[in-house]
Amino acid sequence: MFNTSLPGVWALGDLTVTRFGYGAMQLAGPGVMGPPADRDGALAVLREAVGLGVTHIDTSGAYGPRITNQLIRQALHPYPEPLHIVTKVGATRDSQGGWPPARDPESLRRSVYENLKDLGLEVLDVVNLRLGDAQGPQPGSLAEAFETLAELQQQGLIRHLGVSNATAEQVAEAQAIAPIVCVQNMYNLAYRHDDELIDELAGHGIAYVPFFPLGGFSPLQSQALSDVAARLEATPMSVALAWLVQRSPNILLIPGTSSAAHLRENAAGAGLSLSGKELAELDQIGQSLVILANGVVIRTLLGVKSTTTAVSPSTEMTRPRPYLS
Repeated sequence: MFNTSLPGVWALGDLTVTRFGYGAMQLAGPGVMGPPADRDGALAVLREAVGLGVTHIDTSGAYGPRITNQLIRQALHPYPEPLHIVTKVGATRDSQGGWPPARDPESLRRSVYENLKDLGLEVLDVVNLRLGDAQGPQPGSLAEAFETLAELQQQGLIRHLGVSNATAEQVAEAQAIAPIVCVQNMYNLAYRHDDELIDELAGHGIAYVPFFPLGGFSPLQSQALSDVAARLEATPMSVALAWLVQRSPNILLIPGTSSAAHLRENAAGAGLSLSGKELAELDQIGQSLVILANGVVIRTLLGVKSTTTAVSPSTEMTRPRPYLS
């Protein structure tokens, strides 16, 4: 049964998930490497998410690496029937904590089997192919990598496919190879590069899953956002989540946290109802930014402030770049 206090549901193919999900990246240790300092606390956050009615958990074998998936299994296996786990392949970790690509067929097959083992599953519900690099989406064909995942899908190891950190052209190329159910890219109030893509995907019944919905390692800061939050007696982060929910029905949220209290706050915030006037005011935040193709802000207007970037285009970036004024 779905928790009616969460903001609705969406179909990832034949899988129904709550639009408010949980991103598990922050459960690993510092820099998304190694085990968490508080393992019991990490397990409690996962159980709290399911207790709130969340049926969509986002993860990756690269988190830890493999630590986050093992935590999910320990906390939740055997999984409740409504719960669906979405994972990513296409990147690995190096000894410096970097995220080098791993999109050759052998690496992708190995990653899929590791996800199955660590999560305790026979079939992965959804697998996203992570593209691009730490600077964000990069042009280039995904054919070999995506065809490899499509073969694994045909073998019965994957139910549904998606792409992450992808250009619009790569989304179209993937669709020509095999159906996709979701696109996971950088998007939030201040970073609106995918507006057109979101609307196009909505028309095809494909989910758009924004990572860094709250700005990532440098939280969103805007006077307009603070003003709306003050009038609603809510936190700015709650308002930012509510805006995403009302931006388009195909947007699924996966805010991450290692705190059960913060998780509850995020869930409550996603359920806020924003008026037309408030939505228009918040829309001006993204329209006030001049952004280069690689996601670096070169000018800010309308009170968007930060000493470090809130628009890093990589879900796994460990150090945000500074704003340029």
